[in-house]
Amino acid sequence: MRKIVFGPVPSRRLGYSLGVNNVYDKYCSYSCIYCQAGRTTRLVIDRMKFYEVNELVQQVIVEANKKKPDVVSFVPNGEPTLDINLGREAELIKKELNLPLAIFTNSSLLTRQDVIDDLMFFDIVSVKVDTVKHVTWRKINRPHPKLCLEEILDSIKSFSKQYEGRLITETMLVKGVNDNEEEYESIAEFIAGLRVDKVYIQAPIRPPAEKWVKPPSEDEFTKAYHIFHKYLGSKVELLISSEPKSFKFTDNLVEEIASTIYVHPIRIDYVSELAVKHGKNAEQIIDELLRNKIAKIVEYEGKKFLVPAIRR
Repeated sequence: MRKIVFGPVPSRRLGYSLGVNNVYDKYCSYSCIYCQAGRTTRLVIDRMKFYEVNELVQQVIVEANKKKPDVVSFVPNGEPTLDINLGREAELIKKELNLPLAIFTNSSLLTRQDVIDDLMFFDIVSVKVDTVKHVTWRKINRPHPKLCLEEILDSIKSFSKQYEGRLITETMLVKGVNDNEEEYESIAEFIAGLRVDKVYIQAPIRPPAEKWVKPPSEDEFTKAYHIFHKYLGSKVELLISSEPKSFKFTDNLVEEIASTIYVHPIRIDYVSELAVKHGKNAEQIIDELLRNKIAKIVEYEGKKFLVPAIRR
């Protein structure tokens, strides 16, 4: 049986999040330059079946009952709404677990009514808004050629009016790409037209798909925050620091780390802390992951991370 569920990992937004990797590596409608799961190898927009519904649902239920997360999050190493069984999976999980159900989407398929219908099963929906400018969108998100930014933005507006759960937006700022006042103004003005609960401004903190990607300066984040705050007030929050170190893993650290890094790279110093917590040897764990070609070490912004060995 494939390992579909990972974590719980510490989420800066939601607490301890049990992750659901509901699409194969790496099916996505975007190939974002900053993606922590690496480059998109299968750029697609057609929905398809990935896992058997019962297989996915049972794994989520078992792991949730065992690990007691704060939330269950569909946050795969691709675009979760490509999963044609998404709505049914969410519906069945909701029947069995008394936990909030979240999903993190790049928003590109919100133009489809069946995707909208599926998202209505979720308590929390996060949509990506990195830019509202076509040229920047092509550069930062590298979308499927059949996608249209104007249609996506319109669909986000429409969805925000229909959806009754907790809607959040995420804007990733990348140095030299969308870190300027014109971008901040246009993004903030667009988001101000949505019914939104929380607005996050983010920095890349884990190894990105493209090595040249860097976070903007602190001054730029200050500018962005003040401009967003002008339009959106207290809804705005900066997410520019690392997540907490604590991961809720079991004693099988090699397996847990292996399943997690396909979606969420883990810092080497966090592995050391996990090992101490579980009475294990960190060097042996890392050596096993490297020796069996499960993981490799990548450095980003002065920190070392474990990422999948096959990552492109």
